[in-house]
Amino acid sequence: MDGPKREIASMLHVDMDSFFVSVELLDRPELRGLPVAAAHDTGRSVVSSASYEARRFGVRSAMPIARAKQLCPQLVLIPPTYEKYRKASHAVMRIFEEFTPLVEPLSIDEAFLDVAGSVRLFGSPFEIARQLRERIREQTGLPASVGLAGTKFIAKLASQRAKPDGILEIPPERTLEFLHPLPISAMWGVGQATERALSSRAIHTVGDLAREPLASLRQVVGEASAQKLHLLANGYDARGVETTRIEKSIGHEETFAFDEPNPEVLRRELLRLSTRTAERLRAAGVEARTVAIKVRWANFETLSRSRTLQEATNATQRIYQTASELFDGLNAVGKPVRLIGVRAEQLVAEGSDAAALWSDDEDWRAVDQAVDEVRSRFGSSGVTSASLLTERGPVVDPRSLQNPS
Repeated sequence: MDGPKREIASMLHVDMDSFFVSVELLDRPELRGLPVAAAHDTGRSVVSSASYEARRFGVRSAMPIARAKQLCPQLVLIPPTYEKYRKASHAVMRIFEEFTPLVEPLSIDEAFLDVAGSVRLFGSPFEIARQLRERIREQTGLPASVGLAGTKFIAKLASQRAKPDGILEIPPERTLEFLHPLPISAMWGVGQATERALSSRAIHTVGDLAREPLASLRQVVGEASAQKLHLLANGYDARGVETTRIEKSIGHEETFAFDEPNPEVLRRELLRLSTRTAERLRAAGVEARTVAIKVRWANFETLSRSRTLQEATNATQRIYQTASELFDGLNAVGKPVRLIGVRAEQLVAEGSDAAALWSDDEDWRAVDQAVDEVRSRFGSSGVTSASLLTERGPVVDPRSLQNPS
């Protein structure tokens, strides 16, 4: 049930500290030690990342800027530059691979590493973690925290408690000693509603959860969740590092700084989002059977529409054409739009769709291939659609999706 147990803490979780802010401070060293947040200074923006100095005032990621300024009037805002974050992330991930091929990225700034096969080359897991952080600091200038344990779950918990800029090792034999005093909110899969339900049964700590009979737990959270929580609370986590991740969908969305009613502007944004989505599809070697759009109006009403294609595609123009037709179907001429997004779904391996052997998209694919080659040589600004050369209005962090009130 729990799979082979590790005798040493060879599962690592590496989490970069205040990643976006840390990257920005490389270019703004005079701001070190001050409360800083990566965010656009607009009414609709949210905090993308906050320095630890800002966190002492209660500023957190995804917090509306208005609230962050209330908590910390001296907060310094730096507009996010996502291209810099992507480059820094690639550099960090390459360093991970210098220590082990078993790397599972979770997001732009964190990953699991299995270093069980690396101890003969680099020393104990703790020594590997030390060298890893040192190399990241030397090559990128960025701080990282590392948790070491016998399982993924405990390694991630350990990295959270190692912050900022530290290492915490939980030997496998001390897993329950570390785990059981923690509040149930530390458990994966325990949100506010589940926490309330468990608390109503006097289950407040992970230890309480571990001791709760499975039959009783099923009555509170259901069969699937009960089994998962019971195993994790008792220190069982058989998951290994997955070096290949199959994405279920790929997409992009943007929130406008001001509600946008102009159909021309909205079509340009659809083209921009379709272009970015198609580029990621091609880079991942996959195609989409379904194209979807998401539109949020000024009153926060949100609509989603999708269409399944006759043949899977990763052609920019096919995705854009489909997204445009879906948008036209909303009959929303002149209606102010707050957010717009494009998403490719039902992904399959490139070339695996038999229906695409005589594809109508071949001419578009040839153009995309040429554009991809130019961009690989000269960067993302090497070539673009003429309509996207028009000056763009302000957008805010795409995570600002909820009504701030």
